Amino acid sequence: MRGDLIVGLSDLARRRAAGDIQFDRVVIETTGLANPGPVAQTFFIDDEVGANYMLDAVVTVVDARHAMQQLDEHEEAQRQVGFADKILLSKTDLVDGAAIDALTSRLKRINPRAPISRSDFGSAPLSEVLDLRGFNLNEKLEIDPDFLAEEEHAHAHDACGHDHAHGEHCDHAHHHDHHHPHHSDDIAAFVFKSERPFDPAKLDEFLGGLVDVYGPRMLRYKGVLLMQGAERKVVFQGVHQLMGSDLGAKWGENETRASKMVFIGKNLPKDIFITGLEQCLV
Repeated sequence: MRGDLIVGLSDLARRRAAGDIQFDRVVIETTGLANPGPVAQTFFIDDEVGANYMLDAVVTVVDARHAMQQLDEHEEAQRQVGFADKILLSKTDLVDGAAIDALTSRLKRINPRAPISRSDFGSAPLSEVLDLRGFNLNEKLEIDPDFLAEEEHAHAHDACGHDHAHGEHCDHAHHHDHHHPHHSDDIAAFVFKSERPFDPAKLDEFLGGLVDVYGPRMLRYKGVLLMQGAERKVVFQGVHQLMGSDLGAKWGENETRASKMVFIGKNLPKDIFITGLEQCLV
């Protein structure tokens, strides 16, 4: 929790209440090497801050000219991408199309839920940086289709290097990533999907255990869930150890009922998460 941030925000709220100043929004710009996690958590942990402010979104500006090197050298750069609700690519005029494509692909592997757009010379429409509602408990969980296609491909061509049914034995422990041998980031994302409903008690217990054990390494996670016997969706999201959930809208008559979850974190054991979640299904 950021003590200096709490003092600053509380002082601003008091001055606004007294009529000394007027403002609609606060934009917090961290230092270049800041971890956004403690800043975001402040809005959920401190009562006074939570009563006066709503955290809207984390927006990360990525320097297209230097980002590949910065992502290689600084875990904080990976964290800033992983935490983002929106990514703005700057300095795209200084690199060629192939470099932008490679960087974009890398950013999507770290964070497939943050839309990426370009910001030329620091200019971006206000609609792309304000009122993004990245921390709202809603059913908006859009995952980049390129990332999903890549995940499906990796699942089909798994560690054995050939297609086989889920659950068949495989003797090869090693795994060669044929798509991206050049950059393996500690912070990365994965998705869980199923059309089978969850057992609410089992899922609650399992998610609680995950957060207890892996919370410090879980940057952002979000899901829209199909629960056994429930006519309404359950939505949840979290930042590190802080997780919240709520009831969403009713499932539509012609809507495919399915759970979809995305986890973004540092060296998370994907197999433990996926296997555990599968065991919570009815």
